Amino acid sequence: MNTFVTCFAIKNTLRRLFTTTAVTQFKIVDGFVGAIGNTPLIRLNKVSQNTGAEIFAKAEFMNPGGSVKDRAALYVVKNAEEQGLLKPGGTIVEGTAGNTGIGLAHVCRAKGYKCVIYMPNTQSQEKIDLLRMLGAEVHPVPAVAFENPQNYNHQAARHAETVPNAVWTNQFDNIANRRAHYETTGPEIWEQTNGHIDGFTCATGTGGTLAGVTRFLKEKNPEVKSFIADPPGSVLYSYFKSGGKLIERTGSSITEGIGQGRITSNLQPDVALIDDALHIPDEKSIEMVYRLLDEEGLYMGASSALNVVAAVEMAKILGPGKNIVTILCDGAYRYQSRLFSRKWLESKNLITAIPENLHKYIVLA
Repeated sequence: MNTFVTCFAIKNTLRRLFTTTAVTQFKIVDGFVGAIGNTPLIRLNKVSQNTGAEIFAKAEFMNPGGSVKDRAALYVVKNAEEQGLLKPGGTIVEGTAGNTGIGLAHVCRAKGYKCVIYMPNTQSQEKIDLLRMLGAEVHPVPAVAFENPQNYNHQAARHAETVPNAVWTNQFDNIANRRAHYETTGPEIWEQTNGHIDGFTCATGTGGTLAGVTRFLKEKNPEVKSFIADPPGSVLYSYFKSGGKLIERTGSSITEGIGQGRITSNLQPDVALIDDALHIPDEKSIEMVYRLLDEEGLYMGASSALNVVAAVEMAKILGPGKNIVTILCDGAYRYQSRLFSRKWLESKNLITAIPENLHKYIVLA
């Protein structure tokens, strides 16, 4: 069979198995809020070819605010409105590594609310600048453990108490976050794959995406496997691998917005549904940042790259021919001053993790 016929047969098979009907129907949506969700599911061609599995990635960077966190941002605001906690002209206060804050800033602009963000001062300058451009009041504070009263989340909660008609949306423990993915992301994945899905994996910060999607998919088919992907510096890998007995934190990671030092209220109800855990070192994540750009034409951040590495590792465990879905959280433009800087990569001892033929993309000093 010639190459053309083979490619044609593969494309026809994919058309039969998978559909993007829900995301390709052309319709008018109601403002910024109406544009959130219904993102494409992308087949990663080279990654799939190299693994012998079908690796699909939910293009969450195509949300109007640029990340998967748009979904949670909308749902925590809607939850505050539905409970009568937020009145017109009110203020949303949140502690965030950046993307939830960006989503909230967009939603607040669209709905006429003020937005105040507390975030670790370790986050990229691009995120801080964008939040301020969106009209948010931004407070970068020292990065300390959750147990410390000066943790950015606790500072956000205290700030909300001092402002009339203000709500701390508490993304980590507000289960409206998880509900966003149970009601939208999970159903979209199921429909886009026509239910032909063997595994789902992603990293977690708040736990909302992993928990909500996992719960929905396993209710549809209990045989679908769910693996948590975890970067260095997070306790979740040790927690799941030890059956909840260990919470060990070692090292740190270049990734932003993922990893955790505890089991959040979003994740807790679905801990038993997680089948396995994968530890993904920064070296593999940064290599995948450059591979996705070179092989797939996708300009992704490190957390997205980590998720793709996890999908590859999951495919190795589940075996060839399986259909694996992961999340492309956001694009690299929010981190480009670091991820594509030779000086920064050298400072993190990551320059050698990038294949020599991909060094051409290291364009910043």
